[in-house]
Amino acid sequence: MRRPPLVLLGVAVLAAACSSTDATATTTTSPRATTTTAHATTTTTEAPEAGPWWNDRVFYEVFVRSFQDSDGNGIGDLQGVIDRLDYLNDGDPATTDDLGVTGIWLMPIMESPSYHGYDVTDYYDVDFEYGHEDDMRRLLDEAHNRGVAVIIDLVLNHTSKSHPWFGASFIGREGFEDYYLWRDDPGPHWHEAGGRYYFGLFWEGMPDLNLENAAVTAELYAISDYWLDDIGVDGFRLDAVKHYVEEGDVLENTPSTYQWAAAFKNHVAATRPEALTVGEVWNDTRITKTYVPDQVDLVFDFSLAEAFIEAVQQGRTGVLPIVQQQVIDSYPPGQYAAFLTNHDQDRIASVFVGDTAKAKLAGTLLMTQPGVPFVYYGEELGARGRKPDERIRTPMAWTTGPGRGFTSGVPWQEFDEHAGDATVATHVRDPNSVFNHYRTLIQLRSDLEALRTGDMTLLATGNDAIYAFTRSAGAETIAVVLNLSNEVQQGVQIAGLGSGTVLIGPPWEPGKAMPAQSTVILDVSS
Repeated sequence: MRRPPLVLLGVAVLAAACSSTDATATTTTSPRATTTTAHATTTTTEAPEAGPWWNDRVFYEVFVRSFQDSDGNGIGDLQGVIDRLDYLNDGDPATTDDLGVTGIWLMPIMESPSYHGYDVTDYYDVDFEYGHEDDMRRLLDEAHNRGVAVIIDLVLNHTSKSHPWFGASFIGREGFEDYYLWRDDPGPHWHEAGGRYYFGLFWEGMPDLNLENAAVTAELYAISDYWLDDIGVDGFRLDAVKHYVEEGDVLENTPSTYQWAAAFKNHVAATRPEALTVGEVWNDTRITKTYVPDQVDLVFDFSLAEAFIEAVQQGRTGVLPIVQQQVIDSYPPGQYAAFLTNHDQDRIASVFVGDTAKAKLAGTLLMTQPGVPFVYYGEELGARGRKPDERIRTPMAWTTGPGRGFTSGVPWQEFDEHAGDATVATHVRDPNSVFNHYRTLIQLRSDLEALRTGDMTLLATGNDAIYAFTRSAGAETIAVVLNLSNEVQQGVQIAGLGSGTVLIGPPWEPGKAMPAQSTVILDVSS
């Protein structure tokens, strides 16, 4: 996939950069790599400063169990991810047939009794169904050779009930008594064990750690050091951040949670100053913004995701311009993670009932705004799935036929009933596929500094079906215009926008008709 030098790291191991702001490209050097980075800005005209590497990235969320099985047991594994890296990014700037993502988020890979891995039994070991530590090291080497960063899920709020710490705490072993939260009385989220009750917010199989216990905190610090220094990951996606420390009946976003999260971030920075932390704080922007930059580097913005989906679903801008501006104004420039859906939500293509045009419009919104984009695996294929959770985490369909290229055996979960129409092989060959739309957008974002790092200015259209904005960096200005409706819009006028060179979309210029559900991206640089 052809891309700018900033993502070509050769054989170096990718480094991460400290959080700050930038409107122009700079060079950041670390013991692990040298890379060019730039930072998205808002509509302000603040002087540029050095920016973090992640703002030049497009991340891809991988559920290892469902991505690729390498040994025929029906369960995806780390070797399978290695085998499919060329699909994500082949590292060759002369080719144009890979997706072109430059970051990977691996959902939990640590030892766990559950298929999803969010209840850990051993933080220092790769789940045996996925492989071994050596497989993880090879994956990191192969990804870094392609210029791809790798972050992993780190679950700090709770463990599995089967974790040795919980057994030791249950029997009152010296030093472990307060690793978890215990009391003598029942209550909501308190579960009985041996005549006492332990706190487990999500369910009885996931007891919450007592993060106010200094010994527990020291354990978690050591675990983060192991994955950052000994294994060499580039950062963490931090699960359930808002629930770290409860205070009485207040179960989220407590002062103690903010304090603990900030201390953990400081520890990560002391271990690897350039490591990335991405927080899951499932709230609206008013809350999520309060975690950046002191508690995490980035936070997923759920309000923006909902606004993207609502606008595309309804075929009109609705609240999207308001929400987008609020998001821009709420964070340090560009310091939020943008997405459409993730592993906890119905897949976007199912929300759109398989409407390919809507899937493309949503992809355009995701890939052209200032935050750091995260794509859920299969989203680029229009893969479908609705809850329960196992059905939104089904195996990747690479080809048609038995096993569909995912496995030579029996898959751990049946493929989605629509998977036959959303295989990698068919999408790659179809120039009008969702995959090729995503690939083109990712390529354009990689090629154009304005789309990676530029200021965003929303444009008045006087038409609720038309959403338009510019992204500007230096002398480069890119205009993005979307017709969200399923009807042709005649005589589309956009305040302050002149004609330009069409980079993506049908031939169009201001004042002309826009086809239904279409995207036009223009270079309007002066």
